Amino acid sequence: KGADVNARGGKYGNALQAASFQGNLEVVQLLLNKGADVNAQGGYYGNALYAALINGNLGIVQLLLDKGANVNAQGGHHGNALYAASYKGNREIVQLLLDKGADINARGGKYGNAVQAALFRGNLEVVQLLLDKGADGDAQILQPASRGGNPEIVQLLNLNGAKMMSRKRSSSTNIRERTKLPRL
Repeated sequence: KGADVNARGGKYGNALQAASFQGNLEVVQLLLNKGADVNAQGGYYGNALYAALINGNLGIVQLLLDKGANVNAQGGHHGNALYAASYKGNREIVQLLLDKGADINARGGKYGNAVQAALFRGNLEVVQLLLDKGADGDAQILQPASRGGNPEIVQLLNLNGAKMMSRKRSSSTNIRERTKLPRL
């Protein structure tokens, strides 16, 4: 009869997640053909989609999405796939996830959402992509970008009309005013 392709256990939670993390496309395809649950939860990375994108395995991410992986599944260290891809700075995977319907403002992880994760890591291209696709650029937690972050990101946020909430007053303050950056 053979082994159960959906058996749970170990660091990766299941064989599909392990193969996805390792970037082994042939094994991922074989497991899916044998009935592996593309949305099985468990292990450090939460699910196979998340495990694949952590190492930038675009081909496996595409395959998993084509086989029905839930693009908005919650789980893993970063909370969801879009957040993790944004944190890692993988623009191609971020674009693919958005094309497949990822919730651009989904909450999760240490930094709150995908924009904030990309901001924290200084991933300018990913920040721009997310803002262009409609991510919330007025969230109060964009303040870290002006505190000591990348000046290019602060200018990008300013150009996109981002506002920050001042801790000392309740009104919104333009990022340019807080950082004293020149208008571009």
